[in-house]
Amino acid sequence: MHYGEREPPELVELERLVSAFGDMLELRVMCEVSAGARSFPVYAITLGNPAPGVPAVGYFGGVHGVERIGSAVVLAFLRSVIMRLRWDETLHHQLEHLRMVFMPVVNPGGLARGTRANPAGVDLMRNAPLDARDPVPWLLGGQRFSPWLPWYRGRQGEPMQPESQALCQVVEGELLSHDFSIAVDCHSGFGTSDRIWFPYASTRLPIAHLPEMHALAEILDQTQLHHPYVFEPQSSQYLTHGDLWDHLYQRACVEPACIHLPLTLEMGSWLWVKKNPRQMLSLLGFFNPLIAHRHARVLRRHIHWLEFIGRAACGHRGWVPTGPERARHRELALRRWYDMGGVSDAD
Repeated sequence: MHYGEREPPELVELERLVSAFGDMLELRVMCEVSAGARSFPVYAITLGNPAPGVPAVGYFGGVHGVERIGSAVVLAFLRSVIMRLRWDETLHHQLEHLRMVFMPVVNPGGLARGTRANPAGVDLMRNAPLDARDPVPWLLGGQRFSPWLPWYRGRQGEPMQPESQALCQVVEGELLSHDFSIAVDCHSGFGTSDRIWFPYASTRLPIAHLPEMHALAEILDQTQLHHPYVFEPQSSQYLTHGDLWDHLYQRACVEPACIHLPLTLEMGSWLWVKKNPRQMLSLLGFFNPLIAHRHARVLRRHIHWLEFIGRAACGHRGWVPTGPERARHRELALRRWYDMGGVSDAD
């Protein structure tokens, strides 16, 4: 479906939630973006303890306008959190020790137009001022030829797009300002398996916080024995220029005392197409479950993952490795994901 200049349903739902329960939330409009004759806000919602010493967790969706299920998953989790605020004492206790950040609709113009890119034709996940160290796939890895071609990065030397800047501003202000933080960005469209990707997308070298990533994967395996996720570096699949999470992770590494773990939930939409080949008749069908019961199943499935991430952030002192344990996790991670040992981390 092409929404033209109509307000996308995901933005309508977000505004309804904010209107009904705004007294429980902190709401900011990070920027306004134009799509045709309409202008749409990019919202950031926060709740919980803002103190830098407590951990923070961020949930992001709708970076690509055709991947509507990413926004839907984040909105479903946000609704779950909001509805529990009136009665869930355990949640209130958690929020005393945790900062929560939500940006469910990062690219409202793309959602309104039914396009992967924003209204300027820029793919936000190729828009950061960062070039890959290793060769990338042609076009898919990001290109500067034309906004009429997919995966357009924007013009060389120009500022990042307003939506990209808004996401970076929220991450820097609400996550990187804390001693420990995790971000989850919800996408769809690759493969038949649900994947959890971590940086880098721009190089095959491991990140500095590889031990922490391995420890996080380990507690996921231990606490959710039958989870469906393939936990891996994005570089194990393909490389790109301009990845926003690579860019933000490198900024986070400027402060060695802080730990920031950016994750991408990449929902395997090819499975939905395999089960319902008629979805190939629609562009949205390549990226979203179009049958109602499958859509509901996806939301139920991933809410548990987002809840787990919040709990993992809140209790990070119980699993983040230190001393000899950190070295052990690094060696295990190199064997698990890179088939090597003793390799230097990327800068």
